[in-house]
Amino acid sequence: MQATTPLSATAPRAAQPAAAPGRRTIDAPMRMFHWLFALSFLGAYLTADGERWRMLHVTLGYTMAGLLGFRILYGLFGPKQASLSALWRKLSGAPAWLASLRSGESRSAGFLRQGQNLLMALAVVALLVIVLPLTLSGYATYNDWGDVLGGEWLEELHELFGNLMLALVLGHLGLIAALSVLRRQNQAAPMLTGRVAGPGPDLVKQNRGWLAGLVLLAVLAFGAWQWQQSPKGLIPAQPFSHAAAQHGAEDDD
Repeated sequence: MQATTPLSATAPRAAQPAAAPGRRTIDAPMRMFHWLFALSFLGAYLTADGERWRMLHVTLGYTMAGLLGFRILYGLFGPKQASLSALWRKLSGAPAWLASLRSGESRSAGFLRQGQNLLMALAVVALLVIVLPLTLSGYATYNDWGDVLGGEWLEELHELFGNLMLALVLGHLGLIAALSVLRRQNQAAPMLTGRVAGPGPDLVKQNRGWLAGLVLLAVLAFGAWQWQQSPKGLIPAQPFSHAAAQHGAEDDD
C-alpha cells in the first residue's frame, strides 16, 4: 500500500511577511544636525591646542554656532517632534517626579522610564545651552579681547567651557549606553536610521531629506569659504620635503 503525502507537506509555503521597518521618530534634518554638531565639537576639541590648527578650530566653532541657530529655528518652526517645547514639556515634569521620588510613592516601570527620559532631555538641553558661552568666549579669545580687558581669563574661560562641554558629551554617551542595556534596545540607532523597532504609526510623517541636504551643503560651503579666506588654509601642514630638508640640515650640523 502506497503512503499518501499530507497536503500540508506538498503545498507551497506561504510567503513570510517582511519584517516591519519600525516607526519613524526622527527626521533627516535632526539627524544631520546631530552628527554635524558632534563632529564639529570633536574636531574643535582636538584642535584646541596649538597655533597651527587655529583656523580649523575657529571654523568648527563657528559651525557649531551656526548649527545651534538652525536647531533653534527648526525647534520654533519645524515639526512638533523637533520643537523646543517638547524638550520643555519633558523638563517641566521634573518637580513632580522629584516629589514622587522623595515621598517614595512610586517605583513602577513608568516612573523609572520617566526619570530616564528626564535625564536624557536635561543632557540635550545642557549641551545646547553651553554652546552659546563656549562660542562667545572662543570668539572673544580669537579676536584678542583679553588683551584689552587684561589678563588671560578669557582663554581660561573658553577652556573651562570646552571641558564642561566634553564632560556633558561623555555623560550623554554614558546615559545612552546605560539605557541601551536597561531597555535591551540600541538607543543610538534611531539617530542613524530615524526609526525605532516595533509596530505603530510614524511619529514623523515627512523625512525632509532635502532640508538635511541643505544643512550639509551649507556647512561644506562655509568650510570651503573659510579655507579660501585663510592664507594658509584650514590645515597648514608643513611640507614633508621642507621638514626632511630641515632634518638633514640638523644632521649635517
